[in-house]
Amino acid sequence: MLMALAGSTMLAGAASAELTGDLKIFLDTSNPAPRATMEAMIADFQELHPDLNIETTIIDRDAYKTQIRNFLTADSPDVATWYAANRMTPFVEAGLFEDVSDLWQEPEIAEALASTKGAMTIDDKQWGVAYTYYQWGIYYRKDIYEELGLNEPANFDEMKSNCAAIIDSGRKCYTIGTKFLWTAGGWFDYLNMRTHGFDFHMDLAQGKVNWTDDRVRETFANWRELIDMGAFVDNHQNYSWQESLPFIVNGEAAAILKGNFAVAPLREAGLDDNKLDFYQFPAINPDVELAEDAPTDTFHIPAKAQNKDNAREFLRFVVSANVQTEINNGANLGQLPVNAKSAVDDDKFLNEGFAMLSENSPGGVAQFFDRDFPAEMANEAMQGLQEFMVFPDNLDDILKRLDKVQERVYQ
Repeated sequence: MLMALAGSTMLAGAASAELTGDLKIFLDTSNPAPRATMEAMIADFQELHPDLNIETTIIDRDAYKTQIRNFLTADSPDVATWYAANRMTPFVEAGLFEDVSDLWQEPEIAEALASTKGAMTIDDKQWGVAYTYYQWGIYYRKDIYEELGLNEPANFDEMKSNCAAIIDSGRKCYTIGTKFLWTAGGWFDYLNMRTHGFDFHMDLAQGKVNWTDDRVRETFANWRELIDMGAFVDNHQNYSWQESLPFIVNGEAAAILKGNFAVAPLREAGLDDNKLDFYQFPAINPDVELAEDAPTDTFHIPAKAQNKDNAREFLRFVVSANVQTEINNGANLGQLPVNAKSAVDDDKFLNEGFAMLSENSPGGVAQFFDRDFPAEMANEAMQGLQEFMVFPDNLDDILKRLDKVQERVYQ
């Protein structure tokens, strides 16, 4: 649980006037740890504003997804949790989320939350604030790299030369399990953003670029270089991501591209911090700014909210540096604060991820393939990505098929 902090500390730059009236908050944080974290954070906000009547409703996460459009349309709360980027697009386009660009004009938010601004922006306006995210990147066997005399790669050429040395040693470069298709989406995200940049990747996600476009083919050509080298473990289509972990644990593969959630099971399997390390997916096109996958959870003010001033004050509170430090620490959410002025728990990988996302992701923050692309497009495309990894010669057929899906999905 959170420890209540003094109001002057908690507000961290937010306006300090006491609030009155009502504030209705809907949350999807139904799992025990996030629920306790959110309830304690709200209690701290209540302590700062004792005359404010706060009503909190917590809905099961899956049920929330089916109910959100209904409650945004009818009996709207003042604040609601959701997700960034494409996942908020339908509600923005339907006029159900409030434009909060005014908050993003405030220096405290504009400067400290800059890494998540792109994920909160549609039509050059901001539609909410992020409250937590986590990094993706390459987790690798530091001891194997040291044995082979390899360094963390600074660019794609070094990544491939490292891979060649790893293969020559009798190992695979990367473990992956594509039985559940989304893992291939992570590889496409990074290869596409590193080849052409965040904006191009988002244009593809929004149906503005065809899959048969030569630039998309260039992304797949970079991917094919790794496939043709034998970089990935064999028969990955038969493994879940968890089932692929023994390859890196046993030293049969040297690395995995994954979110920070992979660290706990790898540590539990015996890879301590002397054996496991992390690096940012290296540059491919030096003219492209580095962008990252960092799935982001968000707070929004519904357009039909009755208490928008109170809601804005709550959003300022949520993203303030000290609140961000507290709710994301290891005892609570165990993820990364979005405020660049926050402190991070003394965990090697959280610290590296926080530095990367706060200081070295100028290109933007993507949400991950199946969050950034519409659901039907994502499902069909991820099948194509897995097929490409197994049968790369099928690329032309895959891309033509995805063009047809795109015509149907975005019409």
